[in-house]
Parts: sequence; C-alpha cells; structure tokens
Amino acid sequence: MSTPIPATLIPGDGIGAEIVDATLAVLDALRAPFVWDRQIAGMGGIKTAGDPLPQATLDSIRRTRLALKGPLETPSGGGYRSSNVRLREEFQLYANLRPALTIIPGGRFDKIDLVVVRENLEGLYIGHEAYIPIDGDPHAVAMATGINTRAGSRRLLEFAFEQAIATGRKKVTIVHKANIMKALTGIFLETGLELYERKYRGKFELDTVIIDACAMKLVLNPWQFDMLVTTNLFGDILSDLVAGLVGGLGMTPGANIGADAAIFEAVHGSAPDIAGKGIANPIAIMLASAMMLDHCKLPDLAQRLRRGIDETLNIDKVRTGDLGGSASTATFTKALASRIENS
Repeated sequence: MSTPIPATLIPGDGIGAEIVDATLAVLDALRAPFVWDRQIAGMGGIKTAGDPLPQATLDSIRRTRLALKGPLETPSGGGYRSSNVRLREEFQLYANLRPALTIIPGGRFDKIDLVVVRENLEGLYIGHEAYIPIDGDPHAVAMATGINTRAGSRRLLEFAFEQAIATGRKKVTIVHKANIMKALTGIFLETGLELYERKYRGKFELDTVIIDACAMKLVLNPWQFDMLVTTNLFGDILSDLVAGLVGGLGMTPGANIGADAAIFEAVHGSAPDIAGKGIANPIAIMLASAMMLDHCKLPDLAQRLRRGIDETLNIDKVRTGDLGGSASTATFTKALASRIENS
C-alpha cells in the first residue's frame, strides 16, 4: 500500500467540477494514494471569499506543496489579475511543462510527440506596463517592460535539460528572438548555449531557432522537433500551437513546477457554455493527473492511466462529442475506470 500523499484539489469554474470529479473517479480506480484537501479559486473564490485566490487555498498549497487544478475564470474588469499568474508568482513556479502527444491517430498531424518547456516568471509576460498621457489622451503611449535574468534563465534551462535526459529526449531546441531582441532573449539563448557546453554536451543534441521560423516549421514539419525550451511569452504561444497538432487544448495537460510546489492543470478554459451538460472532455486534466503521478514517483500508475485513456479511445471507441463520439463525460469515465480496474 502506497504512503498517503496530501494534495490540494481546486475544481475551478465552469466545467471544472465535472472534469475533476471524473478524474477523481479514475484515480480511485487506480487506487492512487492522494488525500485531497478541496479548495476554491476563480469565480467561486470571489463569491465565497471576495478573492479569486482565497488565503485558505494558498495556505493549503503551501502545506501540501502539490495541487491539481481545474480551469479558472478571471473576471473581466474590477482589477483582478489572472489567478494562474498569481499562483505562479506566489509559489515561484518557474517551469511550465506542456507535453503534446497524439492519442487518436489519423488526424492532420499524426504521431506527434513534443514537449514545450516554458519559463514561467519572467519576460514580457510579467505585466509591468504603463500608459503615458499626451495632449489629453490618457492612453496615448503604452509601454511594457520585459525582464529576463541570467539566474532565471539558467534555472529553467537546467530544468529542461534534466527533463530531457530523464525522459529520453534526443534533441532540445532553444527558441528565441535574439536577432532583434538581443538583450531580452539574447541572455536566454546565451545562457542555454553556455550551460550545454559546460554540463550537457553529448547527452542530447542542442539546436536553436528563431521564434517566427519555429512557428512556421511546426506547421510544415513538426516531427523535426523533440523538446522546445523558450521564454515566457513565446512559450505561451507555442504551447497552444503544439496543442493544436494533437487535437486542441482538450487533449493537453500542463504542469507548473517550482522549488517548493507543483501545480498540475487542465490548460483549457472553463467552457461555461457547456457547463452542467455532462458532455465535457476530461482527458486534459486526467493526463495532468498522470503527470502528477510521475512527479510523485508513481510512474506505474501514470502509465496505467495513459494506457487506459488510449485503449478507451482507440479500442473501445468511447469518445466525447468533441472527438467525434457521442459519449457523455460520465460514460467515458465509467469506460475508462473499467479499463483501469481490469488492467
């Protein structure tokens, strides 16, 4: 019997409760040893505590250092910042890990197996912005400040390189714009090249590519890439592009890793238009829970979960509507749980 693992559970907004409950049912079938502390965030946090990230939720993550999170809605207006960005800053979750793997064959792009590693705390994404008024126009000039540090770049690149070795990746590609943004992204590129030469040469192949060329090459021939590592804003864009190669955000999980905490999530939105209809696809957050099992050194359970999802989709042909099937969330979950229990 595995040692119980305390973890924070944040169902989130919209379809969050449905897909999280589906994931819990599957984890129960696996007999995963998580002991959940259920907390609220997003719109639910505003309604109950006046804050999309209530203190109780932050305290829980600080205690467990591990969380599974459904989609959170950021209210428009009212000065609320993205809860996801706040969580990254609060727990210094410097690495965003987004794998994209073809699960259902026969699409426009087949046999995709890519990982995007994104720096999570620096760059243009930090939101240091201001307006300068001119001639009575309060928004005449908009300014944004991006900051990348040597230490932050090295920390992320070292994580990516170690992840590549641990998971058997053959090639890592540093994505940058150092031809134009010579300082802001040049420091990231320079740090990566230096780190590779000093510590990692021969352990995998290292390549570099400019961000715009990378986007084009991903559409023309994504199989030339294995792992992409890049700065915050570029990583945000490329990780969604790569998700599109395997069927969209409904098929791609995400992990946010820091020195003192790790948060695993469905990266898609809260889909309020289908909330409560029982038709949501829970695969993204189920795959996020598989990444969570890997993180907790339970790779056998993670592999059983991934294999169960594959077989439920491709052997049993049980699929939700967005994947061309007719199964409800509950029907898919029941079929998957049965697969796992009999594996």
